[in-house]
Amino acid sequence: MGTSSKSRTVDAVQISLNIIEFLQERDGAGITEIAETLEYSKGTVHSHLATLAENEYVVKQDGVYRLSLRYLELAETVKDRLQIYDVVREELNELAADSGELAQFATEEHGRAVYIYKTGGERAVQTASSVGDREYLHCISLGKAMLAYMDEERVEEIVEQHGLPQYTSSTITTREELFEELEAVREQGYAFDREEKIEGLRCVAAPVVTKGEVVGALSVSGPASRFEGELYEEELPKMVTRSANVIEINSQFS
Repeated sequence: MGTSSKSRTVDAVQISLNIIEFLQERDGAGITEIAETLEYSKGTVHSHLATLAENEYVVKQDGVYRLSLRYLELAETVKDRLQIYDVVREELNELAADSGELAQFATEEHGRAVYIYKTGGERAVQTASSVGDREYLHCISLGKAMLAYMDEERVEEIVEQHGLPQYTSSTITTREELFEELEAVREQGYAFDREEKIEGLRCVAAPVVTKGEVVGALSVSGPASRFEGELYEEELPKMVTRSANVIEINSQFS
């Protein structure tokens, strides 16, 4: 009976999480829409929403359920745990202003990149990524910058867990290509995304390493028409590595 009870508990948590993620994607929905899309009974959905509402994780208005402001509190708690957040924010604001482009910082969790902060300069392109979004590591410069400074065993675990899905004709899709690329990243100290995730978008990133451990990476992104030649190959790499170094130094005192 203990095992059965445990299974029911896990299933129940999963249902609540699925509902929460659905509400996030749709920015709110009614019971019928949730039940039909997620293929749960209306009674099941109602029970979970009632529990979430009782605990102030969702709010209901005119039959539509939405995520509550409770998540802001949770987000602030997580941000506070990332001790270098204030240093990252200050340095990325400066990087975006100096480059005029989109600057982003991400860390790794569960084998994927999680965007922690993003800000744009005067010429910054708009991308689909938002703070909190998760992305595969092998196809973005932020991810490759972090992978390059992880143990080989950890990299293998991540590849085994998530694979190497292809997004464009430039995406790395084999272990051999990936490890060759990571070696190059370690040698030069920065990573490129040559339209490997999105056609027409290029990025360059540098890892942030403190006390021998990679804690994240920062990048600058822009259109391929602008990110080319000396700017892309030399100037931007210098900018991101300098910013990463500033964060590494200042994080020792944060």
